[in-house]
Amino acid sequence: MRAEQHEQVLAYALADVPFDGFTDLVLKRAAEKAGVPEDEMKEAFPHGPASLVAQFSEWADGEMAKAMEGANVTSIRQRVTRAMRARIEVLTPHKQQARKAALFLARPQHAVLGVKLTAQTADAIWRAVGDTSTDFNYYSKRAIASGVFAATLVHWLNDNSDDSESTWTFLDERIANVMQFEKLKAQTKDVTRFIPDPVKLFAAIRNAARPR
Repeated sequence: MRAEQHEQVLAYALADVPFDGFTDLVLKRAAEKAGVPEDEMKEAFPHGPASLVAQFSEWADGEMAKAMEGANVTSIRQRVTRAMRARIEVLTPHKQQARKAALFLARPQHAVLGVKLTAQTADAIWRAVGDTSTDFNYYSKRAIASGVFAATLVHWLNDNSDDSESTWTFLDERIANVMQFEKLKAQTKDVTRFIPDPVKLFAAIRNAARPR
């Protein structure tokens, strides 16, 4: 499947997701609208709706990276904060789709995929700010970022404030309290405190993503 067809399938599917969720039917309709044969769809989306959710997350990661290309911030703390904010801002026009994706990933059978996608987003955030570490800091930075981003996403799903100001305040507080980037090496012994528990994390996401 060509890249543009992949993008078309995602776009068509996202239009239906607020009403029907991430389902085989939504994926099938999107394929028909994009003119993609069934055999190509099975190859491009081998796990059906789960592959569609993964593509949605990876698309958002890519859009965040593009947004960071022109970011005029200097300190590592500012850059990481900006990247996390940009990753959520990408989802703003698709908040209902993000809710449906969160509910999908909160199901026990999809918890592993949820943790994997959160880790991928954390890695994308650090790469977007220019991180080139390869030692233990590589893992500790991403573990901490996973926890902060996931908690902020949960807050955002519940946030009805103007321009998501409550979310940005929450993010700033999490960064201030948890991620002392300049002193990260001194914190590595305690890094396990900041690694999200998958069960608790996705229970929180499930609750936050329920319609209100």
